[in-house]
Amino acid sequence: METALWRALAVFRGLGLAYAVALYLLRHDGYRHPTGGWLVLLAMTAWTVVVALAYRRPAGRRWSVLGADLALALAAVLSARFLDDPSRIAAGAQTLPVVWAAAPVLAFAVRGGWAAGVGAACVVAAGDLAHRGAVTAATANNIVLLLLAGAIVGYVVALARRGEESLAQARSVEAATRERERLSRDIHDGVLQVLAMVSRRGASAGGEAAELGRLAAEQEVALRALVATGPAEGTALHRDGEVDLRALLSTYSSSSVTVSCPGTAVLVARARGREVAAAVGAALANVTSHAGAGARAWVLLEDEGDELVVSVRDDGGGFDAERLSAAEAQGRLGVARSIRGRVADLGGSALVRSTPGDGAEVEIRVPR
Repeated sequence: METALWRALAVFRGLGLAYAVALYLLRHDGYRHPTGGWLVLLAMTAWTVVVALAYRRPAGRRWSVLGADLALALAAVLSARFLDDPSRIAAGAQTLPVVWAAAPVLAFAVRGGWAAGVGAACVVAAGDLAHRGAVTAATANNIVLLLLAGAIVGYVVALARRGEESLAQARSVEAATRERERLSRDIHDGVLQVLAMVSRRGASAGGEAAELGRLAAEQEVALRALVATGPAEGTALHRDGEVDLRALLSTYSSSSVTVSCPGTAVLVARARGREVAAAVGAALANVTSHAGAGARAWVLLEDEGDELVVSVRDDGGGFDAERLSAAEAQGRLGVARSIRGRVADLGGSALVRSTPGDGAEVEIRVPR
C-alpha cells in the first residue's frame, strides 16, 4: 500500500509539472522576466526526478527530504511575485507551479497523516497569500482545496494503513489457528490417548503406579486445555506489544486448578501480562507446596476497566497470617518477592488472606 501511494504521488507530480510547463508556454510573454521563469521550471523538473527516485525507497522518505520538498514548492510559488508582471498578479494570474505545489502537501499527508498534511497545506497557502498580496476568491478557493486535500488524504491513508496492518495480523492468526487445529488432531490421536491409557492402568494397578497414573491424568487435562485454547480473540485487531491475559493464565489450568476468565479479550502490554502471570504462577506454586496433598485451587480474572484483579484461592488447610511476617524475618521471601515484589513493580498490590482450616486467597490488583 505504501509503495503504491508514493508511486501515485510521483505520477501526480509529473502531471502537475507538465501542466505548469504547458501554461507557461502560453503566458510566458506576459512575464517581466521570462528567462527566470524557465529557470524555475528547470529546477522544478530536476527536483521532480530527484524526489521521485528518493521516494521510491523508504529510506528516502525522511522528514528532511520532505522538508526540502516543501521549501522548494514554497520558493516556486513565491518566485512568480518577482518574475511575473504585478498587473497580471493583481488580475488573478496563477502562480508559476500551479498544482505542482500541492505535491509536497500530499507527501506530508501520506508520511505523517492528516495533521502533517494540514500543516504543509498551511505553509503553501501562506506562500500563495504572499504572492497575491491580498485575499481573493480564487486564492481562498485554492487554500480550502489544499487544506481539504491534506486532511482527507492523510486521514484516508491512516485508515488504509491500519486496515492493512489488521489484515496482516488476521492472516497470521488464521494461519496459527489452522496449525493449532492440525496439531490438536495429531495430539488427540497420539499423546492424549497414551496419557489416558497410562492414567487408567495406573489407577487400576495401585501403589506407585497409581501416582504415575494421577500425574498422567493431570498432564492430559493440561494438554487438552492447551490445545483447546485458540489465539486470543480480538488480538489481531490491536497494535503490537499487547497480549490477552486470559491466554497466559489458561496455561495453569489442570485437574487441580480451575481458571475462570471473562468472555472477551483482556489485552495488556506483553511485559505487564507476563509479570502478572508469573505472580499467579508463584501463588499456585505455594498452593502445591503448602496447601497439602489433594488441595484444589481456583484462579479468577476480573477486568474492571482501569484495573485488573486476579484472585488465587485454594481449599487447603490455611495458615496464621503472622506466618508470613515470620517467614520474611527468617529470609524466606517467596511471597514477598515472587508475588508482592512483582505486583509492586507494576504499581499494584497483593493481599494475602488466610485462616487456619479455611484455605488461603491471594488477591492481585494491577492498574491497566
